[in-house]
Amino acid sequence: MAVLPIYEYPDPILRLSAEPVTDFGTEFQQQVEDAIETLYSHRGAVGLAATQMGLLVRMFVMDLHPHQPESDIKVLVNPVITRSSRWKLAREGCLSFPQYLANVKRAKRLAVEGCDRYGNRFEWELEGFAAVVVQHELDHLDGVLMVDRIRSISRDLRLREAVVEPAGSSG
Repeated sequence: MAVLPIYEYPDPILRLSAEPVTDFGTEFQQQVEDAIETLYSHRGAVGLAATQMGLLVRMFVMDLHPHQPESDIKVLVNPVITRSSRWKLAREGCLSFPQYLANVKRAKRLAVEGCDRYGNRFEWELEGFAAVVVQHELDHLDGVLMVDRIRSISRDLRLREAVVEPAGSSG
């Protein structure tokens, strides 16, 4: 396993769309392991998209409780949101914007389907913080950044030092 570098804004790779995963073999499994290792190397991070590491595959990893003794790592491959609910404003952080937090409009609840790291299909219904993380990471796979979702830079984008960070931050 390796800790990969995280691309930061305004690197153009963050604007590229990822390609669907079709081969779940050894090379892809190594990318998953590297993504997990990279996520856990960043204190407070709860999600990380492959594109943030320069890997243009539709995969992201998330662990909503990275500091608990037992890992709750989830690997979502080729994820698609199939249902979503009303919107709310959520404060987000991002490893590609390390100095900033942003207020972003996100669905409160959603259903997502895709594959696990081995290609097994799943559908997952989630709400609250988990729903926010999935939407944030899925945006990365489409080349969409949190700053694309804010209404006003002066109102919705803040330096991290000026704001108390929530329990975790997305990738």
